[in-house]
Amino acid sequence: MIAHIRGQLLSKAPNSVVVECNGVGYELAISVSTFTELAAEGKEVKLHVHTHVREDALLLFGFAELAEKRLFEKLLTISGIGPKLAITVLSGISSERLVGAIRGGDHATLTKIPGIGKKTAERVVLELKDKLDDMVGFVAESGAPPTLGGVADDVLSALVNLGYARPVAQKAVETAAKDPSVAGDFELLFRAAMSAVR
Repeated sequence: MIAHIRGQLLSKAPNSVVVECNGVGYELAISVSTFTELAAEGKEVKLHVHTHVREDALLLFGFAELAEKRLFEKLLTISGIGPKLAITVLSGISSERLVGAIRGGDHATLTKIPGIGKKTAERVVLELKDKLDDMVGFVAESGAPPTLGGVADDVLSALVNLGYARPVAQKAVETAAKDPSVAGDFELLFRAAMSAVR
């Protein structure tokens, strides 16, 4: 069972990476939030790994943060959610918003995630609502800042995780999101916000 990997980042895309470790290139599926935290290609990378074994395949899923891996594994306990859907869920919403939606029984937010219908959303809330107490760092703070909505919130979270001050990052995202051609696409909005923050 592979639980962690450290090596040279050979290639990266918003949904997968190849990491070379002792001469072997490992392909791992990743979420968009992990993608935003990765170093440049050719640099060293460390990822927490979930190994999924099927009769016909051995699949690896990589996470920049241990908390995201644990949330992924909690999603796998839900009937009807496999690893590919779980990684899609984590790419469609930030971990903080996902935990908040589950704890708050917010079915509307959950059904906006690609691949999650009404029945699956209800199952996720029912089965995980009381099992997220150990998700330290995802507790909603009172007086939390207002959300920008969907993709913009995820881009803001990515910029804050990269070390930018929240007010600076928020202003950059708000500026970039004024362009309707990029507002709904994570990667385009992320690039536009990165340009605006510099």
